[in-house]
Amino acid sequence: DEALDSLFALVSPLETETVALREAAGRVLAAPVVAQRAQPPFDASSMDGYAIRSEDAVSGKVLQLIGEAPAGHGFEGEVGPGKAVRIFTGAPLPAGADHVEIQENVSKSGEAVTLNAPEAPGANVRRKGRDFSIGHELSAPRRLTPADIMLAAAMNAPEVTVTKRPEIALISTGDELVMPGEEPRPDQIIASNSLGLAALVEGLGALPRVLPIAKDNPDSLASAFRFARGADLIVTIGGASVGDHDLVRSVAGELGLEQSFYKVAMRPGKPLMAGKLNGTPILGLPGNPVSSLVCGHIFLKPMLNVFLGLPPRAAVRLQAPLAHDLPANGPREHYMRAQIKNGALHVFDRQDSSLTTVLSEANVLAVRAPNDPARLKGAMLPYVPLHHS
Repeated sequence: DEALDSLFALVSPLETETVALREAAGRVLAAPVVAQRAQPPFDASSMDGYAIRSEDAVSGKVLQLIGEAPAGHGFEGEVGPGKAVRIFTGAPLPAGADHVEIQENVSKSGEAVTLNAPEAPGANVRRKGRDFSIGHELSAPRRLTPADIMLAAAMNAPEVTVTKRPEIALISTGDELVMPGEEPRPDQIIASNSLGLAALVEGLGALPRVLPIAKDNPDSLASAFRFARGADLIVTIGGASVGDHDLVRSVAGELGLEQSFYKVAMRPGKPLMAGKLNGTPILGLPGNPVSSLVCGHIFLKPMLNVFLGLPPRAAVRLQAPLAHDLPANGPREHYMRAQIKNGALHVFDRQDSSLTTVLSEANVLAVRAPNDPARLKGAMLPYVPLHHS
């Protein structure tokens, strides 16, 4: 919690921009959308049938058919007593009519229609403004869902005001790393963290910049920081531990780092670092793949939401009953890879922070408080969902 508070202090909402509604899905709405017309904009039929006056909705009554009203083509005349207009779903209700009798309840012979078993007066009519009226607001801030886009379109808003996408520079560090597709030496591994984090960042509506891998020497790392200029946030991956070859803090310090904190009492993800580098927020994530992505969900994601104008909040925590017993937890808060299946929490046996296969199979992180006692099957445990914003 203290780490999150420090991170929130480093970031603030970005400026806004206007984009076409078609391009706004997943963006964060920065200003309310105000309805320019009511929905429906007129009294409309909700069924295919016959528009009549309520007083004519009498079983056995024979009415004269005087025209029709398809959707998009209103009937220009008026429905008087004893008259009926053939009407289709979504068409405006003609003047004088206040009831639609569904076609299944009507017998037609030439221009005469007979009501067989009419419904209650006023049936099958969607009244003007039943969904929303002029001036109704789609509130901000909010991440625009498909349903929000549909509503804004119905409000006749061709454009919306959204927060600009933050640009996130991702710097992997280490002589042991090569990018996917390259041929690693026997003593090297593939840099997977930056691509996983880039996917997380992109899915939240930010713009990732995956920079070249910084080697374990000051010049290479300083060069990477120069490449990162202009970004709204610099995220380093690895190189922030306490080993002899971990250079991020020392090189960043020489370049003007104002450090907020270093190390967090959590597992996985202890070697976390944050601060500002010449005015730009910087977040140093662990080099371990699982640790980096877990910290991405717990720390980076809430920071990005603040950039986008959403409230500064910790990751959502829900609760579910354990599907099995769990031993006591150690002294650090532990985010354990787990699955929700049939409403119960299944925590994986293998929690080593190098196991990306286990993280790939997980859909939640079960959260254990420091020194949490052993838990029995059925005990409620908090968890963080992994697969929604």
